[in-house]
Amino acid sequence: MKTLYTSLLYLSLASIFLVGCSEDTLEDSGQGTITGTVVLEGSNDPIENVRISTTPVSSTVFSDEDGNFVITDVPIGEYSVQAKKDDFVVSFEPASVTNSSTTNVIFELKNDISDNEPPAAPILVSPADGETEVSLAPTLTWIGSDPDDDELTYTVTLINSITDEVLATTVVNDTSVVVSELNFNTKYFWQVAANDDIHEAVNSEVSSFTTVASPDNRFLFVRKIGTNNVIFSADDEMTTPIQITSDGQNSWRPRKNNAVQRIAFLRSVGGVTQLFTMKDDGSDQTQVTSSIPVTGFNLDEVDFTWEPNGERLFYPNFDKLYAINIDGSGLELIYQTTDGSLITEVDHALFTDVLAVKTNDLDGYNVRIFTMTLTGTLITTVLDGVSGAAGGVNISADGNQILYAYDVSGFENPDYRQLDSRLFVYSGGSASDISGDKPGGTNDLDPRFSPSDASVIYVNTSNDGISQRNLEIISSSGTGSSRTEFVQDAFMPDWE
Repeated sequence: MKTLYTSLLYLSLASIFLVGCSEDTLEDSGQGTITGTVVLEGSNDPIENVRISTTPVSSTVFSDEDGNFVITDVPIGEYSVQAKKDDFVVSFEPASVTNSSTTNVIFELKNDISDNEPPAAPILVSPADGETEVSLAPTLTWIGSDPDDDELTYTVTLINSITDEVLATTVVNDTSVVVSELNFNTKYFWQVAANDDIHEAVNSEVSSFTTVASPDNRFLFVRKIGTNNVIFSADDEMTTPIQITSDGQNSWRPRKNNAVQRIAFLRSVGGVTQLFTMKDDGSDQTQVTSSIPVTGFNLDEVDFTWEPNGERLFYPNFDKLYAINIDGSGLELIYQTTDGSLITEVDHALFTDVLAVKTNDLDGYNVRIFTMTLTGTLITTVLDGVSGAAGGVNISADGNQILYAYDVSGFENPDYRQLDSRLFVYSGGSASDISGDKPGGTNDLDPRFSPSDASVIYVNTSNDGISQRNLEIISSSGTGSSRTEFVQDAFMPDWE
């Protein structure tokens, strides 16, 4: 009996032990999933074909084109997950896998630069160091290489030795770049840095070059580029017109003064029109007016003038005529109309203190052209009491001849369209028509005497008001002379 009891006791204990062991074994055999993404450190660009493995060993997989990977059926436990690919530093991330769960890891791999060499220092080729007479839009070239054939990004730095202005541009996998809008007669320093996105950038030596000297261009004119007016200069042969103001700004009505070798012009600034001056190469652009800007009935018609010595400028502001020093000081009211008419144009004789002035009403009509002294005393009435538009007032060097354009059709309309504008020279109490053989249906506009007063440069264009404008030259006497086309697609001429 005792023996039977003991046997039953051993059997019961064995059963309990077996049940307990069975439960522990089921819990340890659970599985989970490891997911993740492999990206490049810094840019977060995905990296594909990265070998993903674990310790303890489970499965080995590779990342897809999006950098993603999945390891399934991973026994529960603690793992070290490894990401490995040639040219990258091996990376490890911990992962804790629990039953029926997903564990996510992120790898940010670094480029392995242990066997990668930096790029060679660029060698500057052109312009050669110390080269002169370089164009204002040169092509900078250099030699660059990388021992590992890595893609290189070059940073080209250009420094103006006069203004210290720095121009930097980036070039990818190329060894040349065109730079533009450089200044005349200016020394520039330049350097190229090569970067393989692995090592620090490698700099070339510093080189220098000097741009061409400013040409003695006597002609100025305006062209429309996009929505802006842009000023150009040209020589007698119109070989290579030079753009001297930016097409990113609206600049027009150039007037040069040879005494100070500067060009005055109008520019839109914050919704108003201001007077500026610049050197004849377009550099040193300086605003002159400020509190009292240039205004009139039509800013395309408004004109101003230099004092012959270049110390002051005369300009209109509605019914008032002002003088101002070219440094912006000394603003002075010179004249004001008595009937409220607007002053649109003014010109100063070169050798006498005589001003030629044009006034008109708010629509540009009821024109009056006259000469006066600097104190406002009337000298001569040139044009008055006529219908139609007139303008382009220019006075000869001695003050005895007044050049202007007048629409002899007498047509008046809200759009200020002219139908038959011709050129006239007033002298000795009468005006002579010098337009001669002007083609029908066209207008002669905006005339200016040549420096000798023997010729006139002017705009000829269709009277439709929208066609291209061209500059022509004709004799100021108007007798026995033919028209000579000077340049196409140009207006607002100046000839000094």
